[in-house]
Amino acid sequence: MTLILGQTNPTQRMDELVQLPGGNWLLVIGVLVVAWYGSKLLTRFIRPNVTRHFRRRSVTDIVLRLLRAGAMVAAVLFALGMLGVEVTGLFLSVTVLSALLAVILAPIATDFVAGFLILVNRPYEINDMIEIVDEENRGYVEDITLRYTRILTLDNTFLVIPNSTIYDRDVKNYSASDERTRVSIEFTVTYEGDLEEAQRLLERATERINGVISGGPAIRLGGTRYPAEPRAFITEFGDHGVHIDLRFWVEKPYLPIEMRSKVHESVWEELDDANVEMAYPHTHLMFDETSGRARIAVERSQNTEAGLPSSEQGTAD
Repeated sequence: MTLILGQTNPTQRMDELVQLPGGNWLLVIGVLVVAWYGSKLLTRFIRPNVTRHFRRRSVTDIVLRLLRAGAMVAAVLFALGMLGVEVTGLFLSVTVLSALLAVILAPIATDFVAGFLILVNRPYEINDMIEIVDEENRGYVEDITLRYTRILTLDNTFLVIPNSTIYDRDVKNYSASDERTRVSIEFTVTYEGDLEEAQRLLERATERINGVISGGPAIRLGGTRYPAEPRAFITEFGDHGVHIDLRFWVEKPYLPIEMRSKVHESVWEELDDANVEMAYPHTHLMFDETSGRARIAVERSQNTEAGLPSSEQGTAD
C-alpha cells in the first residue's frame, strides 16, 4: 500500500489498485458514485439554461432526468467493461429481453405515450390547480413525469394518477390563464317577503367579504363578458318559495368552499333587519272522513279494574 501511495503515475497507481483483492469492485463503486453525484451537480448547473430554453418546468424536469439517466447508463457500461463484461453481447441480450418485456409492460408503455402527449398538448402545468371531473379531486399539480402526474389535493394528500388514466379523463384547469373562479349559490325566499330587497340583501352581503370580487371591469371568458360584482337572479317560482341564484367571483380557485360559508354567515346576519325570510319546506297532515279510523284495543283486565261491565269489554273505535 505504501508503494501505491508513492507512485506519481495515475495509470500505474490504478493498475496496482486493480491488482488488490476486490480492487475492480472498488473502482466500479467509485465510478458509479462519481457518476451519481456528478450527474446531480451537472443537472443543477445547467438547469437555468435548460429552463430558459424550454420555459416549462415539466419539460425541463424531464429533460434533466433523461440527461442524468443517460450519464448513469454510460457509467454502468463503463463499469461493466472494467469488470470484463462483453458489452456487445450484453446489448444483444438486452435487445432480446426488451422484446419480451415490451409485451409484458405494454400497459406501462401507454403511460409513457400519454405522458409525452400531455407534455405536447399542455392541458395543465406544474403549480396549476386542476380537478378530475366526476371525481371531485381538486388540487395543485406537483409533478409531471412520463409515467404519472402527482397532485397535491386541498386535503393535503398526494394523488398519483397514471398518465394514461388522466389523459382519458375530463380535467378542469382553474389556473391556466385566469385564477378567478365563479361560484353559484341558490337561495329560496318566501312569497310573503320583499323580493327586490332579497336580491339587494344577497348582493350586499356578498360584496363585503374579503376574497370576493366586489366590482370593476367585466370579466371576459372567450367572447362573453360577465359582470364582476355579485348578482342575484330569480330562477324559479318553486313550491316553497322563490328561487334566487346568487353568482359571484372569487380571486383564487381554492376559495369557493370558504367563500360559500362566509356568504351564508353574512346573509344570516343581514336577515335580522330585513323584510326577507328564507323559505323551508312545511309538512301539514290533513285528516277527514276518508282518512280511515284508528282502532284501539282495550285489555280485559284494564276494563275490570275500571269497573266496566263485561258488555263494554272488547275493542273500541
